[in-house]
Amino acid sequence: MKHRLLLALVVFVLVSLFSIAKVSSIPATPEPSAAPSVEISSSTSLRSLGQKQGIEMGTAVEMAPFYKDANYRAVLTREFSILAPENAFKFASIHPVRDRYDFTATDTLVAFAKAHNIKVRAHPLVWHDSLPNWLYDKEFTREELLAILKDHIQTLVSRYRGQIYAWDVVSEAINRDGSLRDTIWLRHIGPEYIDLAFRWTHEADPQARLFYTDYANEERGRKPDAMYELMAGLLQRGIPIHGVGFQSHRWLDGPPKLDALVENMTRLNNLGLEVQFTEVDVQIQRGTFGSREERLVAQADAYGTLLKACVITKNCTAFVVWGFTDRYSWIAGLTGQLDAPLIFDESYHPKPAYYALQKVLNSEF
Repeated sequence: MKHRLLLALVVFVLVSLFSIAKVSSIPATPEPSAAPSVEISSSTSLRSLGQKQGIEMGTAVEMAPFYKDANYRAVLTREFSILAPENAFKFASIHPVRDRYDFTATDTLVAFAKAHNIKVRAHPLVWHDSLPNWLYDKEFTREELLAILKDHIQTLVSRYRGQIYAWDVVSEAINRDGSLRDTIWLRHIGPEYIDLAFRWTHEADPQARLFYTDYANEERGRKPDAMYELMAGLLQRGIPIHGVGFQSHRWLDGPPKLDALVENMTRLNNLGLEVQFTEVDVQIQRGTFGSREERLVAQADAYGTLLKACVITKNCTAFVVWGFTDRYSWIAGLTGQLDAPLIFDESYHPKPAYYALQKVLNSEF
């Protein structure tokens, strides 16, 4: 009997040890994102360094990672003093039905920003893209579209009066050849839709900073020149506008030119306008560069050049990246291929681009 009990005890111990070893060999379920392994203090964050230079450092914020990823929110609050809702304020998202608005996401982000002393840069009020189907379901008259657009603008701006630091009032109204883009607003209202949009926004919140934003407008050429003339005309007509946004979606085979950036920003300053970089990212899959490491260095140079232009030009007041971690970027959906366009990698490790921005903000020019 004693021998049987001893044998049973030995078998029990061996089975238990085997079970423990087997369980320990099963990989743990991965977290939504890896915690950043590089410690960055608040005093050396982009947010802190930018404020010392008089430049607000910002980022676009997408709702899915904002809701589900604590690391995303932690890096956001540490590194940035401006957030721009990436899609939440777009017409189709916030005004999906003619007689109904959905403020769920925007209310959440505005409350979060207030709690963390972050400014909100809302984007966009008037754009040709991301429009709801109901705008095309019937042929609206000019008067009906004027009423729809005014209601849309003033409903949004009035709701967040005093809570939104800046609005992108009109976006991408100019073609590359300098002509006005053919949009539902231009076709059915006429070019005066631009003036009216700024007036209606200012009426709803006189304290908000109002911007025109576009892409391929940051250096010189037919499109930037046409934008300059449009801005000069708005000011001459007494239209309330405070600045221009350079979206600056870049790639490696189109590196920014510092002299051209500064020249364009200076002439806008001479009109009395602010300039902000509003949607910066740099794709690395385009171009003839070699290894991934070489591409990341070239990417860092591009980010650094853009920010340097902002630092040395007195009317540049903000530098906003279009997302901050390669884990969540819109570029793959745009191009159909994976890329690494942002300043943190997929595990929230700072990339050379991050350190390039840090270096510029630590420099004196």
